[in-house]
Amino acid sequence: MIQIEKANLTHVQGISAVCAAGYRATYSDTHTNEYIERVIKEFYDPVRIAVEVANISKDWGGYYVALDNGHVVGAGGGGMISDSTAEIYVLYMDPSRRNEGIGTKLLDAITNRQKAEFNANEQWVSVQKGNTKGIPFYEARGFHLKHEQNGYANEEEENYISLRYFRKI
Repeated sequence: MIQIEKANLTHVQGISAVCAAGYRATYSDTHTNEYIERVIKEFYDPVRIAVEVANISKDWGGYYVALDNGHVVGAGGGGMISDSTAEIYVLYMDPSRRNEGIGTKLLDAITNRQKAEFNANEQWVSVQKGNTKGIPFYEARGFHLKHEQNGYANEEEENYISLRYFRKI
């Protein structure tokens, strides 16, 4: 049975592994390996994740993990970007565990905290254009495309597009 809980330092390696595997599985057909590995190195390095697990604030609400018999099979996190506006920053599953409802449970846990603790009434998420896993997931949960912008991790010669999705919560 899947359990959702706030991450602690014992989950750092699992979060790193799940997010890296999920990122690779999501973008291997649309992004260069160089881009993928650069993003993984920046965001899913265990040292960074340990700092993010230990330092929780309104801006970064920390990681939530989905555990199956103590093993991390999904991870996600978000924070507040204004007084009433929340953001989902990261949400990945072990690629072999997709379509089991784990992502929805993680999204619900993050959203419930944002609403209860910070009175969020709207939520945003960025999804890379061409992300055939994330886009249907978020749209099925009430997110609507608002606009496109340049991808966060683009370097000068790269033109990946990030889609900004929004929903009322």
